[in-house]
Amino acid sequence: MSIVLKDLTKRYGAQPVVERVSLEIQDGELFVLLGASGSGKSTILRIIAGLVHADEGIVLLHGRDVTRESPQERNTGVVFQNYSLFQHMTVADNVEFGLAVRGVPQERRASRRDELLALVGLAGYAARLPRQLSGGQQQRVAVARALAYEPSVLLLDEPFGALDVRIRGQLRRALREIQRSLGVTAILVTHDQEEAFELGDRIGVMDRGRLLEVGTPAELYHRPRHEFVAGFVGEANLLGARSSSGRVRVGEVELPLPISTADRDSQVQWAVLFRPEDLTLGTSREELTDPVVGPGTVEEVLPLGASERITVRLEPLAGVWPVGRDYGETGVVLRVVVPSRRGVSSGYLPDQPVWVGLRSFHVLPRLARRLLLWTDGSPAAEEALRLGGGLARRIGASTTVLCVSASEMFGRRLLARTRETLAGLSPASALLSVHGDAVEEVLGALAREPYDLAVVPGNPARGAAAADGAGPGAGEEIARRAAVSVLVATRPREALRRFLLCTAAGEPGKMDVAFGAQLARRTDARATLLYVDGPPRSRDGVRPSGANGASRPARVWIERHLEQGVHTLVGQGVRAEMKVRRGPVVDEILGEAAEGDYDLVVIGGHVARTRPDERNLALEILSRADRPVLIVRGTPES
Repeated sequence: MSIVLKDLTKRYGAQPVVERVSLEIQDGELFVLLGASGSGKSTILRIIAGLVHADEGIVLLHGRDVTRESPQERNTGVVFQNYSLFQHMTVADNVEFGLAVRGVPQERRASRRDELLALVGLAGYAARLPRQLSGGQQQRVAVARALAYEPSVLLLDEPFGALDVRIRGQLRRALREIQRSLGVTAILVTHDQEEAFELGDRIGVMDRGRLLEVGTPAELYHRPRHEFVAGFVGEANLLGARSSSGRVRVGEVELPLPISTADRDSQVQWAVLFRPEDLTLGTSREELTDPVVGPGTVEEVLPLGASERITVRLEPLAGVWPVGRDYGETGVVLRVVVPSRRGVSSGYLPDQPVWVGLRSFHVLPRLARRLLLWTDGSPAAEEALRLGGGLARRIGASTTVLCVSASEMFGRRLLARTRETLAGLSPASALLSVHGDAVEEVLGALAREPYDLAVVPGNPARGAAAADGAGPGAGEEIARRAAVSVLVATRPREALRRFLLCTAAGEPGKMDVAFGAQLARRTDARATLLYVDGPPRSRDGVRPSGANGASRPARVWIERHLEQGVHTLVGQGVRAEMKVRRGPVVDEILGEAAEGDYDLVVIGGHVARTRPDERNLALEILSRADRPVLIVRGTPES
């Protein structure tokens, strides 16, 4: 193997930007790291080059451990997006620079320079300065310079990002020819899917510092193993579905689950992937020769030259919900690609009734949510542990349990007791004994791993010191400081059957509804979407007494937000209703929670306060609530 990475990790502060990445790249392979900005792909490249040092892990180049070696000792060639040419040097001097530093004689340098300039299509340009070249030509010089001293590995960090579309296409083809002719192992970092598919022998998809999946372009497009990859690579129609007797039903079609799945009925939920070309359209059911999904209506017809992309909306399908749907979207939206013949339209028009057929599909298990639970053996922590374990079982989540103890002997006893508590509730994926402060241990674990939700005990004494030893305000402190969603289990209920989703009109409110919808769907709970219309503020920010709530334009916006929220909940298969109350926000939320006897209050905690005196409504509710409260942070997946 040319390149081997073992458990590579890099953090900036407590935030991991590369998290336990392991990878093997074969000799002569052109490997592509594909991901959005901030996914960690460029950091991996710089770690391989020696420009950034990893906090943990090993880098092997051709079997040699170079983890602690300098960039000069690694024999890697690097090409950056901004060319990084020496502007005062000629093309010849730029290409020869690395050879000159290594003491290569002039005659050999000139021979190698001319060979490479011919290879990159710049023969005769040796005497020019970089400013006399186009962007594409400068990048060719950068590639020639990186190859001049015959590196064992070529590393390319978004090399075509600053170029126009036509030049990018030309350089991609040139790079592929050069890499193949020299047989050099190369890693290309890009966020451009077309670039990745055109160049990569294999592609690794990155997300939030993790290497999710590696495969050939065809494997990642047609048979992805990870739900994120299915939606990220290419255009996808992605639906969530439940299985029964080894099959999932999408509209009128029953689809078999993968035969390779060991226990197909153990998976509660699945994702069904249809690429746009996997679907067919007809003006009637009889016109279709493929299995029929159901009827729909054309919403948009977009000409794409040799094909047309047609957006079709179907009525809600029983037991099926769109993954990553837009807020307030109703029904099931599918995108279908149909060929155009000699520039002639397919004939489909907006508002036209159509029938959708299914030519091909791919079913993959939905990624289990990750829950973090903790206990110190106190009664409050044990109650939260049982609630979290039961929730994990209901939603099919994997769990990590931190058993926080003051001594090793007590830690062993706590581990044994925790296993008994969780028996029959949730198959804990990890049960860890740690020593130290519970708040810091939990926050540290949340910073190191990508958890979706933490379940922590609340203070049952509310306003007084907790008598159960859980530590006054420990759960509240975690909820205040954590960057992920936190469920504070104050006086846990026997079951989570009724949710009160507290929302505000705006983008953060949409996130709260989306997270609540996911949890309610997975627990089969009923949801009430609540908006509190408090008195309006005057220009100085003070609420005048006796004021009558929002203005009429604001009320229209609020009503629309609530209606869309209910559509979102119903579209996820949740029984839902909406309510509006008027008065002080915290008082009205707590009043509704008590009157409706809700099992869980869900409220957003995404937006940081902009003034020191600004109220933190989520923490106020948490400090006064007599039932579990879920504070939502981040942008959840469907």
